[in-house]
Amino acid sequence: MALTIYGIFASRAVRPLWAAQELGLPYTHVPTPYQGGATRTPEFLALNPNGRIPVLVDERPEGRVVVWESMACALYLARHYGKGDGSDLAPVSPAEDAEALRWAFWAVTELEADALCVLMHRLGLPPERRDAGKLAAAERRLRGPLKVLEDHLAARAAHGLDHLAAARFTIADLCVACVANWARPSQELMHAFPRVHDWLQRCHARPAYQVLKAAAKGQG
Repeated sequence: MALTIYGIFASRAVRPLWAAQELGLPYTHVPTPYQGGATRTPEFLALNPNGRIPVLVDERPEGRVVVWESMACALYLARHYGKGDGSDLAPVSPAEDAEALRWAFWAVTELEADALCVLMHRLGLPPERRDAGKLAAAERRLRGPLKVLEDHLAARAAHGLDHLAAARFTIADLCVACVANWARPSQELMHAFPRVHDWLQRCHARPAYQVLKAAAKGQG
């Protein structure tokens, strides 16, 4: 087995990078930015014809497996490299697998676009390019899905559980936290949904994420 992950920490590539780190997998990280043409070379397009990061390449005894789309990469790693015994983030049952799938797809469809808008118009873009109208609209739309997440966390807490799909941190938490994290610069939203805020803080305080974050700073 030889894993290679193309992408950078400050992108959707954080999802498979974090999953690999949580699982303790050896992998080669090829820092590939999404700007500057790095994803438009013939070599990269041979891996992902969409010209986007991340890309995961798994050299297996039976042949090479290439995965693109960040959530697919993260879920693939959990499914095929997790122990499946409750000791790591991999699902241990069909029920946990279903939770991982539904929350990962939910994060992409219900959260991602508006959360990215919040990130860009609060922090990512130069001040002169930030649009207060777009930001306000995105924050308003996020209140719906964030309430869904807040209510789910409250229901879990009522049973003494503090993660999305199990009594431990799983790939479901990782997939949603990577997306919801983009909304954290909005203090208004974090105050409105304190359980989401607390859960996000706990997820991103995990050693595996902190290792990646420190490595990214070192590369920068």
